[in-house]
Amino acid sequence: MSYKAEIPYGAYWTTPFARWQGSLSNLSSIELAAHVASGELARQDIEPARFEFGVLGYSVPQKHSFYGFPWLASMIGATKAAGPTISQACATSVRVLLTGAQEIETDNADTALLVTCDRTSNGPHIYYPNPRAPGGTGAHEDWVMDNFSFDPNGGHGMINTAENVAAKHAISTEEQHEVVLRRTEQYSAALADGRAFQKRYMVGPMEVPAANFRKTVGSLDGDEGITLSTAEGLAGLRPVLKDGTVTFGAQTHPADGNASVILATADKAREMSADKNIRVRILGFGSGRADKGFMPEATVPAARHALGAANLKIDDMDAINSHNPFALNDIYFSREMGVDVARMNNFGCSLIWGHPQGPTGMRSIIELIEELVQRGGGFGLFTGCAAGDTAMAVVIHVDDGSKGN
Repeated sequence: MSYKAEIPYGAYWTTPFARWQGSLSNLSSIELAAHVASGELARQDIEPARFEFGVLGYSVPQKHSFYGFPWLASMIGATKAAGPTISQACATSVRVLLTGAQEIETDNADTALLVTCDRTSNGPHIYYPNPRAPGGTGAHEDWVMDNFSFDPNGGHGMINTAENVAAKHAISTEEQHEVVLRRTEQYSAALADGRAFQKRYMVGPMEVPAANFRKTVGSLDGDEGITLSTAEGLAGLRPVLKDGTVTFGAQTHPADGNASVILATADKAREMSADKNIRVRILGFGSGRADKGFMPEATVPAARHALGAANLKIDDMDAINSHNPFALNDIYFSREMGVDVARMNNFGCSLIWGHPQGPTGMRSIIELIEELVQRGGGFGLFTGCAAGDTAMAVVIHVDDGSKGN
Protein backbone atom coordinates (compact mmCIF):
# COMPACT_ATOMS: atom_id res chain seq x y z
CA MET A 1 0.00 0.00 0.00
CA SER A 2 0.96 3.65 -0.09
CA TYR A 3 0.04 6.03 2.71
CA LYS A 4 -1.40 9.48 2.03
CA ALA A 5 1.34 10.96 4.17
CA GLU A 6 4.57 11.94 2.45
CA ILE A 7 7.83 13.35 3.77
CA PRO A 8 8.60 16.68 2.08
CA TYR A 9 12.11 16.34 0.74
CA GLY A 10 14.52 18.13 3.06
CA ALA A 11 11.86 18.85 5.70
CA TYR A 12 13.77 16.96 8.37
CA TRP A 13 16.89 17.38 10.45
CA THR A 14 19.07 15.81 13.10
CA THR A 15 21.51 17.23 15.57
CA PRO A 16 24.96 15.74 15.74
CA PHE A 17 24.91 12.82 18.16
CA ALA A 18 27.17 13.28 21.17
CA ARG A 19 28.53 10.38 23.21
CA TRP A 20 26.92 10.36 26.64
CA GLN A 21 28.38 12.67 29.26
CA GLY A 22 29.56 14.90 26.42
CA SER A 23 28.50 18.32 25.15
CA LEU A 24 24.73 17.67 25.35
CA SER A 25 24.72 15.88 28.70
CA ASN A 26 23.29 18.71 30.78
CA LEU A 27 20.53 19.83 28.42
CA SER A 28 16.90 18.75 28.67
CA SER A 29 16.38 16.61 25.58
CA ILE A 30 12.87 18.00 25.04
CA GLU A 31 13.87 21.64 25.44
CA LEU A 32 16.87 21.08 23.17
CA ALA A 33 14.66 19.43 20.55
CA ALA A 34 12.31 22.43 20.64
CA HIS A 35 15.25 24.83 20.44
CA VAL A 36 16.64 23.05 17.38
CA ALA A 37 13.22 22.68 15.73
CA SER A 38 12.54 26.41 16.08
CA GLY A 39 15.78 27.19 14.29
CA GLU A 40 15.25 24.66 11.52
CA LEU A 41 11.65 25.68 10.85
CA ALA A 42 12.76 29.30 10.57
CA ARG A 43 15.63 28.32 8.27
CA GLN A 44 13.26 26.38 6.02
CA ASP A 45 10.61 29.13 6.16
CA ILE A 46 7.99 26.77 7.59
CA GLU A 47 5.49 28.47 9.87
CA PRO A 48 4.95 26.49 13.12
CA ALA A 49 1.28 27.51 13.21
CA ARG A 50 0.59 25.31 10.18
CA PHE A 51 0.98 22.12 12.21
CA GLU A 52 -2.32 20.57 13.27
CA PHE A 53 -0.83 17.47 14.82
CA GLY A 54 2.43 16.20 16.17
CA VAL A 55 4.13 13.38 18.00
CA LEU A 56 6.94 13.48 20.54
CA GLY A 57 9.01 10.34 20.97
CA TYR A 58 11.51 9.68 23.74
CA SER A 59 12.55 6.85 26.04
CA VAL A 60 14.25 8.63 28.95
CA PRO A 61 12.03 10.91 31.07
CA GLN A 62 13.11 14.52 31.57
CA LYS A 63 11.81 17.18 33.92
CA HIS A 64 8.28 18.26 32.85
CA SER A 65 8.09 15.47 30.24
CA PHE A 66 4.64 14.65 31.65
CA TYR A 67 3.40 17.48 29.39
CA GLY A 68 4.88 15.84 26.32
CA PHE A 69 4.14 17.07 22.82
CA PRO A 70 1.86 20.00 23.81
CA TRP A 71 4.73 21.48 25.84
CA LEU A 72 7.19 21.08 22.97
CA ALA A 73 4.65 22.51 20.49
CA SER A 74 4.16 25.58 22.68
CA MET A 75 7.91 26.16 22.86
CA ILE A 76 8.16 26.33 19.06
CA GLY A 77 5.01 28.39 18.54
CA ALA A 78 2.73 25.61 17.29
CA THR A 79 0.12 26.53 19.87
CA LYS A 80 -2.81 24.89 18.07
CA ALA A 81 -1.12 21.53 17.56
CA ALA A 82 -1.91 18.55 19.76
CA GLY A 83 -0.73 14.97 19.78
CA PRO A 84 0.63 12.10 21.79
CA THR A 85 3.93 11.30 23.39
CA ILE A 86 5.30 7.84 22.56
CA SER A 87 7.97 5.70 24.16
CA GLN A 88 8.92 2.37 22.59
CA ALA A 89 12.60 2.14 23.41
CA CYS A 90 14.70 1.83 20.23
CA ALA A 91 11.58 1.40 18.07
CA THR A 92 10.26 4.81 19.10
CA SER A 93 11.13 6.51 15.80
CA VAL A 94 9.25 4.09 13.55
CA ARG A 95 6.27 4.08 15.91
CA VAL A 96 6.24 7.90 15.84
CA LEU A 97 6.34 7.82 12.02
CA LEU A 98 3.49 5.31 11.90
CA THR A 99 1.39 7.36 14.32
CA GLY A 100 1.81 10.48 12.22
CA ALA A 101 1.03 8.60 9.01
CA GLN A 102 -2.14 7.13 10.52
CA GLU A 103 -3.38 10.57 11.57
CA ILE A 104 -3.01 11.89 8.04
CA GLU A 105 -4.42 8.66 6.55
CA THR A 106 -7.67 9.18 8.48
CA ASP A 107 -7.94 12.84 7.42
CA ASN A 108 -7.54 14.12 10.97
CA ALA A 109 -4.63 16.32 9.89
CA ASP A 110 -2.82 17.35 6.74
CA THR A 111 0.50 18.40 8.29
CA ALA A 112 2.32 16.85 11.26
CA LEU A 113 5.58 17.48 13.10
CA LEU A 114 7.36 14.39 14.41
CA VAL A 115 10.07 15.00 17.00
CA THR A 116 12.25 12.33 18.57
CA CYS A 117 14.80 13.05 21.26
CA ASP A 118 16.67 11.50 24.16
CA ARG A 119 19.43 12.14 26.65
CA THR A 120 20.96 8.98 28.03
CA SER A 121 23.37 11.11 30.04
CA ASN A 122 22.39 11.86 33.64
CA GLY A 123 19.25 9.74 33.44
CA PRO A 124 16.71 10.04 36.27
CA HIS A 125 17.06 8.12 39.51
CA ILE A 126 13.52 7.08 40.38
CA TYR A 127 12.07 6.09 43.76
CA TYR A 128 8.79 4.16 43.97
CA PRO A 129 7.17 4.58 47.41
CA ASN A 130 5.68 1.55 49.16
CA PRO A 131 4.08 2.53 52.48
CA ARG A 132 3.22 -1.11 53.23
CA ALA A 133 6.80 -2.33 53.00
CA PRO A 134 8.89 -2.86 56.16
CA GLY A 135 9.72 0.58 57.47
CA GLY A 136 7.87 2.15 54.55
CA THR A 137 10.82 1.59 52.26
CA GLY A 138 10.24 1.63 48.52
CA ALA A 139 11.93 0.45 45.36
CA HIS A 140 14.24 2.49 43.14
CA GLU A 141 15.99 2.33 39.79
CA ASP A 142 18.49 4.23 37.69
CA TRP A 143 16.34 4.58 34.57
CA VAL A 144 19.12 4.23 32.00
CA MET A 145 21.68 1.97 33.63
CA ASP A 146 19.29 -0.47 35.29
CA ASN A 147 17.22 -0.94 32.16
CA PHE A 148 20.30 -1.54 30.02
CA SER A 149 21.26 -4.41 32.28
CA PHE A 150 17.95 -5.96 33.31
CA ASP A 151 14.95 -7.08 31.26
CA PRO A 152 12.23 -7.95 33.80
CA ASN A 153 10.89 -10.57 31.39
CA GLY A 154 14.00 -12.68 31.82
CA GLY A 155 16.42 -10.94 34.13
CA HIS A 156 19.02 -10.59 31.38
CA GLY A 157 20.84 -7.55 29.98
CA MET A 158 20.90 -6.30 26.40
CA ILE A 159 24.30 -7.83 25.74
CA ASN A 160 23.00 -11.25 26.79
CA THR A 161 20.50 -11.16 23.92
CA ALA A 162 23.39 -10.60 21.52
CA GLU A 163 25.38 -13.48 22.98
CA ASN A 164 22.33 -15.75 22.75
CA VAL A 165 22.06 -15.01 19.03
CA ALA A 166 25.82 -15.40 18.53
CA ALA A 167 25.76 -18.84 20.14
CA LYS A 168 22.64 -20.01 18.31
CA HIS A 169 23.91 -18.96 14.88
CA ALA A 170 27.67 -19.47 15.35
CA ILE A 171 28.60 -15.81 14.87
CA SER A 172 32.21 -15.30 15.88
CA THR A 173 34.03 -12.29 17.25
CA GLU A 174 36.12 -12.15 14.08
CA GLU A 175 33.02 -12.00 11.85
CA GLN A 176 31.57 -9.25 14.03
CA HIS A 177 34.80 -7.26 13.79
CA GLU A 178 34.78 -7.55 10.00
CA VAL A 179 31.37 -5.87 10.00
CA VAL A 180 32.62 -3.17 12.38
CA LEU A 181 35.45 -2.33 9.97
CA ARG A 182 33.03 -2.17 7.05
CA ARG A 183 30.65 0.07 9.01
CA THR A 184 33.58 2.31 9.91
CA GLU A 185 34.44 2.65 6.20
CA GLN A 186 30.83 3.52 5.41
CA TYR A 187 30.63 6.15 8.13
CA SER A 188 33.90 7.59 6.84
CA ALA A 189 32.24 7.97 3.43
CA ALA A 190 29.71 10.29 5.06
CA LEU A 191 32.62 12.40 6.33
CA ALA A 192 34.22 12.75 2.89
CA ASP A 193 34.45 16.16 1.18
CA GLY A 194 33.97 18.05 4.42
CA ARG A 195 31.07 15.87 5.63
CA ALA A 196 29.12 16.55 2.43
CA PHE A 197 26.64 13.73 3.00
CA GLN A 198 25.87 14.62 6.61
CA LYS A 199 25.46 18.28 5.76
CA ARG A 200 22.46 17.32 3.62
CA TYR A 201 20.41 16.81 6.80
CA MET A 202 22.43 17.57 9.94
CA VAL A 203 22.30 20.83 11.86
CA GLY A 204 25.75 22.34 11.85
CA PRO A 205 27.78 23.87 13.04
CA MET A 206 25.38 23.45 15.94
CA GLU A 207 25.58 26.03 18.67
CA VAL A 208 25.35 24.29 22.04
CA PRO A 209 23.25 26.35 24.44
CA ALA A 210 23.64 26.67 28.18
CA ALA A 211 21.16 24.75 30.32
CA ASN A 212 18.95 27.85 30.55
CA PHE A 213 19.08 28.29 26.73
CA ARG A 214 20.03 31.96 27.14
CA LYS A 215 23.54 31.83 25.74
CA THR A 216 25.85 29.64 23.67
CA VAL A 217 28.54 27.69 25.49
CA GLY A 218 30.00 25.60 22.69
CA SER A 219 29.67 24.26 19.17
CA LEU A 220 29.39 20.86 17.50
CA ASP A 221 30.47 20.42 13.91
CA GLY A 222 29.53 16.78 13.51
CA ASP A 223 29.11 13.81 15.82
CA GLU A 224 31.06 13.84 19.06
CA GLY A 225 32.93 10.96 20.68
CA ILE A 226 33.08 8.65 17.66
CA THR A 227 35.58 5.79 17.65
CA LEU A 228 36.80 4.89 14.17
CA SER A 229 37.92 1.32 14.67
CA THR A 230 41.00 -0.28 13.16
CA ALA A 231 41.80 -3.94 12.65
CA GLU A 232 44.70 -3.66 15.10
CA GLY A 233 42.57 -1.98 17.74
CA LEU A 234 39.75 -4.50 17.47
CA ALA A 235 42.18 -7.43 17.61
CA GLY A 236 43.29 -6.31 21.06
CA LEU A 237 39.77 -6.36 22.54
CA ARG A 238 38.38 -9.20 24.63
CA PRO A 239 34.68 -10.10 24.84
CA VAL A 240 32.78 -8.19 27.50
CA LEU A 241 31.28 -11.33 29.01
CA LYS A 242 33.29 -14.38 30.00
CA ASP A 243 33.16 -17.01 27.25
CA GLY A 244 31.30 -14.49 25.07
CA THR A 245 31.93 -13.08 21.59
CA VAL A 246 30.82 -9.43 21.75
CA THR A 247 33.54 -6.86 22.46
CA PHE A 248 33.08 -3.20 23.25
CA GLY A 249 34.19 -2.52 19.69
CA ALA A 250 31.34 -4.58 18.27
CA GLN A 251 28.55 -2.71 20.03
CA THR A 252 27.27 0.85 20.01
CA HIS A 253 27.60 3.52 22.70
CA PRO A 254 24.85 5.52 24.45
CA ALA A 255 24.47 9.06 23.15
CA ASP A 256 22.41 12.26 23.26
CA GLY A 257 20.64 14.04 20.41
CA ASN A 258 17.41 14.55 18.49
CA ALA A 259 15.92 14.07 15.02
CA SER A 260 12.72 15.38 13.48
CA VAL A 261 10.62 14.78 10.36
CA ILE A 262 7.62 16.58 8.88
CA LEU A 263 4.76 14.58 7.38
CA ALA A 264 2.05 16.00 5.12
CA THR A 265 -0.45 15.19 2.43
CA ALA A 266 0.95 15.14 -1.10
CA ASP A 267 -0.01 18.71 -1.94
CA LYS A 268 1.22 20.12 1.37
CA ALA A 269 4.43 18.10 1.08
CA ARG A 270 5.11 19.57 -2.33
CA GLU A 271 4.74 23.08 -0.87
CA MET A 272 7.39 22.40 1.79
CA SER A 273 9.78 20.30 -0.30
CA ALA A 274 13.28 21.61 -0.94
CA ASP A 275 13.04 20.02 -4.41
CA LYS A 276 9.55 19.68 -5.84
CA ASN A 277 10.72 16.98 -8.26
CA ILE A 278 11.38 14.60 -5.35
CA ARG A 279 8.62 12.66 -3.59
CA VAL A 280 9.24 10.57 -0.49
CA ARG A 281 6.38 8.12 0.06
CA ILE A 282 5.73 5.65 2.87
CA LEU A 283 4.74 2.20 1.64
CA GLY A 284 4.52 -0.07 4.68
CA PHE A 285 5.28 -0.66 8.33
CA GLY A 286 5.99 -3.84 10.23
CA SER A 287 6.64 -5.02 13.73
CA GLY A 288 8.09 -8.25 15.07
CA ARG A 289 9.07 -10.09 18.20
CA ALA A 290 11.70 -12.74 18.81
CA ASP A 291 11.87 -15.41 21.50
CA LYS A 292 12.73 -14.19 24.97
CA GLY A 293 16.36 -13.15 25.14
CA PHE A 294 16.97 -13.09 21.37
CA MET A 295 16.34 -9.40 20.59
CA PRO A 296 18.53 -9.10 17.43
CA GLU A 297 16.40 -11.73 15.69
CA ALA A 298 13.29 -9.53 15.83
CA THR A 299 14.48 -7.38 12.92
CA VAL A 300 13.71 -10.15 10.44
CA PRO A 301 9.97 -10.62 11.14
CA ALA A 302 9.57 -6.84 11.37
CA ALA A 303 11.20 -6.38 7.96
CA ARG A 304 9.15 -9.16 6.40
CA HIS A 305 5.98 -7.62 7.79
CA ALA A 306 6.85 -4.20 6.35
CA LEU A 307 7.80 -5.66 2.98
CA GLY A 308 4.55 -7.61 2.88
CA ALA A 309 2.56 -4.48 3.68
CA ALA A 310 4.34 -2.73 0.79
CA ASN A 311 3.80 -5.75 -1.51
CA LEU A 312 7.52 -5.85 -2.18
CA LYS A 313 10.42 -8.26 -1.70
CA ILE A 314 13.83 -7.77 -0.17
CA ASP A 315 15.37 -7.99 -3.65
CA ASP A 316 13.37 -4.89 -4.61
CA MET A 317 15.23 -2.78 -2.05
CA ASP A 318 17.81 -0.38 -3.45
CA ALA A 319 19.11 0.54 0.01
CA ILE A 320 18.81 -0.98 3.49
CA ASN A 321 19.57 0.71 6.79
CA SER A 322 19.42 -0.85 10.23
CA HIS A 323 19.64 0.03 13.87
CA ASN A 324 22.49 -2.23 14.92
CA PRO A 325 23.36 -1.92 18.61
CA PHE A 326 25.50 -4.99 17.98
CA ALA A 327 27.42 -5.81 14.80
CA LEU A 328 25.94 -9.28 14.83
CA ASN A 329 22.47 -7.80 14.21
CA ASP A 330 23.47 -7.17 10.62
CA ILE A 331 25.16 -10.55 10.26
CA TYR A 332 22.02 -12.38 11.35
CA PHE A 333 19.79 -10.19 9.17
CA SER A 334 21.94 -10.68 6.09
CA ARG A 335 21.98 -14.45 6.50
CA GLU A 336 18.24 -14.76 7.03
CA MET A 337 17.19 -12.28 4.34
CA GLY A 338 19.83 -13.14 1.75
CA VAL A 339 21.34 -9.68 1.45
CA ASP A 340 24.98 -8.60 1.31
CA VAL A 341 25.95 -7.38 4.78
CA ALA A 342 28.59 -5.10 3.23
CA ARG A 343 25.94 -3.17 1.26
CA MET A 344 23.74 -2.24 4.22
CA ASN A 345 24.14 1.12 6.01
CA ASN A 346 26.17 2.70 3.23
CA PHE A 347 26.65 6.07 4.95
CA GLY A 348 26.59 5.20 8.62
CA CYS A 349 24.59 3.54 11.36
CA SER A 350 24.01 3.54 15.09
CA LEU A 351 26.81 1.01 15.62
CA ILE A 352 29.21 3.86 14.82
CA TRP A 353 27.44 7.16 15.51
CA GLY A 354 25.81 6.07 18.73
CA HIS A 355 22.45 5.33 20.25
CA PRO A 356 20.30 8.02 21.90
CA GLN A 357 17.41 5.48 21.71
CA GLY A 358 14.37 7.59 20.73
CA PRO A 359 15.88 9.42 17.72
CA THR A 360 18.20 6.61 16.60
CA GLY A 361 15.86 5.16 13.99
CA MET A 362 14.73 8.57 12.74
CA ARG A 363 18.27 9.57 11.87
CA SER A 364 18.77 6.30 10.02
CA ILE A 365 15.53 6.82 8.06
CA ILE A 366 16.66 10.32 7.12
CA GLU A 367 20.00 8.96 5.93
CA LEU A 368 18.12 6.31 3.94
CA ILE A 369 16.14 9.03 2.16
CA GLU A 370 19.31 10.94 1.29
CA GLU A 371 21.06 7.84 -0.01
CA LEU A 372 18.11 7.06 -2.28
CA VAL A 373 18.07 10.63 -3.55
CA GLN A 374 21.75 10.34 -4.42
CA ARG A 375 20.95 7.12 -6.29
CA GLY A 376 18.27 8.90 -8.31
CA GLY A 377 15.40 7.27 -6.43
CA GLY A 378 14.33 3.79 -5.42
CA PHE A 379 13.00 1.65 -2.59
CA GLY A 380 14.46 1.60 0.89
CA LEU A 381 14.02 -0.46 4.04
CA PHE A 382 14.84 0.47 7.62
CA THR A 383 14.62 -2.11 10.40
CA GLY A 384 15.78 -2.06 13.99
CA CYS A 385 15.42 -4.05 17.19
CA ALA A 386 14.15 -2.72 20.51
CA ALA A 387 13.87 -3.66 24.16
CA GLY A 388 11.62 -6.59 24.97
CA ASP A 389 12.91 -8.65 22.02
CA THR A 390 10.88 -6.54 19.58
CA ALA A 391 11.56 -4.59 16.39
CA MET A 392 9.91 -2.25 13.91
CA ALA A 393 10.52 -1.60 10.23
CA VAL A 394 9.39 0.74 7.47
CA VAL A 395 9.59 0.70 3.66
CA ILE A 396 9.83 3.98 1.74
CA HIS A 397 10.07 5.01 -1.89
CA VAL A 398 11.93 8.02 -3.26
CA ASP A 399 10.82 9.22 -6.69
CA ASP A 400 12.99 11.83 -8.39
CA GLY A 401 10.77 13.04 -11.20
CA SER A 402 13.60 15.00 -12.80
CA LYS A 403 15.40 11.70 -13.49
CA GLY A 404 12.45 9.82 -14.92
CA ASN A 405 11.71 7.50 -12.00
